[in-house]
Amino acid sequence: MEVSVPQPSTEFGEELRKRRLEASLSLTALSRAVHYSKGQLSKVERGIKAPSRDLVRLCDAALGANGALIALATKGAPDSPAEPARGHIDEEDWIMQLSPDGPNQFQCLDRRGVVSAGVASLMTWRSNGSGPASPASGAGMLEASRSLFTHYRRLGQTVEPGLLLPVLIAQTHTLRELSTHIDTGTRRQLLALGSRYAEYVGWLVQETGDERAALWWTQRAVDLAAAGGDRALAGYALVRRALVTLYRDDAEQTIALARRAQSSTLPPRIRGLAAQREAQGHALAGDLSACMRALERARTLLTRQDDGSDEPVIGSMHLPDPVGMVTGWCLVDLGRPQEASEELDQQLALVGQEAVRTQVRYGVRRALAYASAGEIDHACALTAPLLAGVAAVRSATVTNDLRRLARILARHSDHPSVRQLGPRLGTLSRSFSS
Repeated sequence: MEVSVPQPSTEFGEELRKRRLEASLSLTALSRAVHYSKGQLSKVERGIKAPSRDLVRLCDAALGANGALIALATKGAPDSPAEPARGHIDEEDWIMQLSPDGPNQFQCLDRRGVVSAGVASLMTWRSNGSGPASPASGAGMLEASRSLFTHYRRLGQTVEPGLLLPVLIAQTHTLRELSTHIDTGTRRQLLALGSRYAEYVGWLVQETGDERAALWWTQRAVDLAAAGGDRALAGYALVRRALVTLYRDDAEQTIALARRAQSSTLPPRIRGLAAQREAQGHALAGDLSACMRALERARTLLTRQDDGSDEPVIGSMHLPDPVGMVTGWCLVDLGRPQEASEELDQQLALVGQEAVRTQVRYGVRRALAYASAGEIDHACALTAPLLAGVAAVRSATVTNDLRRLARILARHSDHPSVRQLGPRLGTLSRSFSS
């Protein structure tokens, strides 16, 4: 999910030089402010060298451009992800191939595809549909599946997605199938819980780097929820789609999708998560004031009490102060690394050590903030203890920031701490193909 490398731009270089002179800054002064060499800035201004995304953001903030330099550097943003296919919850068969020594595979086929592929001839087992399931079996499945879901989400903090996906997919399928043989009240609860499983599968699939499959699973979650009478999850699907565009550096689409998910008809939590995502979009665009306003809305919405539902919480369950953490995240993209590092220091101190994926995700971003602020040795000291966790959770989204960090540190190869960290950091930052 790496974004395309910017190309040298005479237009960008001219605008950068114009704004630098208007601010009465020499190349040396701007170099000190953004922690890039005077020679590199000169090449960017002359259109000889393309600016990195981090340099663009730092210059935009240092020169008070309010996103103008960012917009100039990100012309021709990639298309937004296509709308995932909608459908009924029983429109396809799910086929999973599990290998003891290789990759596992998941595939969905419609009924005609099953027959044409000869899959129907494989060994199968299923309910014969001869009668309804007992209320006790439905209640038992609900209780067990809710408990398991909490455990799976905790386990997902410490292992790579591929280890959990088979059991999560199987559990989603079981809830879907049982719902067709149970009374109406229990059926809705089974489908609601199944939708939470499917949404979590979508998130883990995105962690593997497969955006298309992630969106497919998110839509399956929406379908399951709607079949159970809950149409609010469709709003959260927009938040998930906005995450895909966020990692594509598409500020415009991120903001647009997040705003669509803030309808007054949706629950406060979904609207609050959408406001957070909108803030991240504004940060990509370099709009500080709009970002802060969205974060204020998010905090207001997320502090409201929900409707008392006993369904698993939507979104992260490992952030004591999600708005505070997202604030730190946004400040990095706003080109304010010193403020970002201070905020992320405070927020990471609140996260439990068992939440490895969360620690790694925001810990790498904190190291990126310190590196962008010119504190290279401290950035290396923060990164070193995270690398075991990076290898364990294998996150494509974390790897995006890891690559950014590696590029910044590579400009300081004379530092002993960089030379020591470099080989391992380089290996891990290449874990996912771009």
